Amino acid sequence: MSSIDTSLPDELASSVGDGDDDERLSKDVIFELLKNRRRREVLAYLLEAEETVTLGELAEQIAAWENDTDVNALSSDQRKRVYVALYQTHLPKMDDAGIVEYDQDRGLISLSDNADLLMMYLDTESHQRDRWDRWYGALSAIGAVLIGGAFLGAPVLSAIPTIGLAGAILVALCGLSIAHAVANRKQERNVDGKLDRIE
Repeated sequence: MSSIDTSLPDELASSVGDGDDDERLSKDVIFELLKNRRRREVLAYLLEAEETVTLGELAEQIAAWENDTDVNALSSDQRKRVYVALYQTHLPKMDDAGIVEYDQDRGLISLSDNADLLMMYLDTESHQRDRWDRWYGALSAIGAVLIGGAFLGAPVLSAIPTIGLAGAILVALCGLSIAHAVANRKQERNVDGKLDRIE
């Protein structure tokens, strides 16, 4: 039986950190890992699962995605092909780079500390999306309804001066803008911290 090389290419292996540099990866390593679709699917599945998974369930789901079918409809050959490739090649490479924790004996896989360096390059539906547009839209709609109601003489709203109502809406808009700026700054620091770990 021939052995399969699970190591990263020589020029990339030297870029994976040792000791104090365990949390650093070179762009070459990141892109080498991400160039393979199955490795991207491993990351997407683990990100969605948010827990340790078994090799069997991971292989079944990836095989189902690849064959555009349900897990229950997979043939044993379809399962086996993905299982063997993950077991022998992809998961050991990802483990060597510190992207996943892979217990080969027990068949358990979970995301590792360096996984966040790859996640920022992926476009997965499970990533949290910036939805500030909804907050601005909702506040604008509420403001328009309140000012329109006051202008048209709605019973409760006509008792409040229109200028006071507009001022309250403006204060709410300023508060939302400040919250958005703080959230953006926090996200920038998070991304900058990740980029500092990429060589």
